[in-house]
Amino acid sequence: MAKCCMNDTPGHRQRRIPPSITHKDMFICFSNLAEGVVDDILAALRAAAEPTRLRLLRLLGHGDLTVSELTHILGQSQPRVSRHLKLMCESGLLDRFPEGAWVFYRVAAKGAGADLAQRLLSMLPADDAMLGLDQSRLDAIRAARATRAQDYFTENAGRWDQLRSLHVDDSEVERALVAALRGRRVGDLVDLGTGTGRVLEVLAPHVERGIGIDLSREMLAVARANLERADLRHCMVRQGDITQVPLTAASADVVTIHQVLHYAADPAAVVAEAARILRPGGVLLVVDFAPHDQEILRDQHAHRRLGFSDAEVGQWFSIAGLQTRPPVRLPGKPLTVVLWSAEKKTTGDHP
Repeated sequence: MAKCCMNDTPGHRQRRIPPSITHKDMFICFSNLAEGVVDDILAALRAAAEPTRLRLLRLLGHGDLTVSELTHILGQSQPRVSRHLKLMCESGLLDRFPEGAWVFYRVAAKGAGADLAQRLLSMLPADDAMLGLDQSRLDAIRAARATRAQDYFTENAGRWDQLRSLHVDDSEVERALVAALRGRRVGDLVDLGTGTGRVLEVLAPHVERGIGIDLSREMLAVARANLERADLRHCMVRQGDITQVPLTAASADVVTIHQVLHYAADPAAVVAEAARILRPGGVLLVVDFAPHDQEILRDQHAHRRLGFSDAEVGQWFSIAGLQTRPPVRLPGKPLTVVLWSAEKKTTGDHP
């Protein structure tokens, strides 16, 4: 039986990995871990100790996949795959995300199970024949996804190109977003109304984890394909209402709202929700248009609002408990893009 590392310090007792999860080359030192953490690790080890589950772990380490996609890759029945997934989710190795009638799975982002999953993935052989076949089938699924996403993008490209012609080049806006984060450590980024996932792509090199929220399954498919193409495994997208974000309070270091508020029925509510998920000292970045008179955007692009004033945005920030920072203006013809930013007040801050 494989033994765990021992600590010679008196008072520490030896733990043994149960026979069902022995690994020839795996030794884990539990001596300095809390009892609950040890139990979590043991549960995750038991959940991973089966060939199909290791295959699932490797596949889901590449990104989001549905049960039907996994059954196609593995060549196993849906009930069997679902049982494996259920056990792995319960042990903390995987995260599960419903999206309409679909459910996506992915290697867990946080917790003891997430750390163990990464260790296990690093131990899997790169030249294994079965894993190689899985990878080939995964590549085919991702290629099909990319084709569907491109078809949707092409179908709407003319409308988006017309809109882009009215304002400053997107690259200037993206540089302003990157500059706004300069010198700031960003653990968790949340992009509300992520659309194609472009903001996640731009800011990915500057954050540890990124998550995009959008209500449209079509846009999520585009974003997911774009993130896969760029191999941004630390970024993901999830379906959700940006006025009721499926995240806990104080869970983000930075929240971005890029060209979204002009579609919102209640922009102030979106700002308030962004403030809710920000940690104290976290930053909200809002990109949208200054006030304008381009009625074509209301008639043909479903814009509810024709831009916003600094005073209006500043009022939303203040009500949400955010401290406004100087805006960045990027003039265009005829539209001016504005980057508004604000910081969430900490406990010691006063109005």
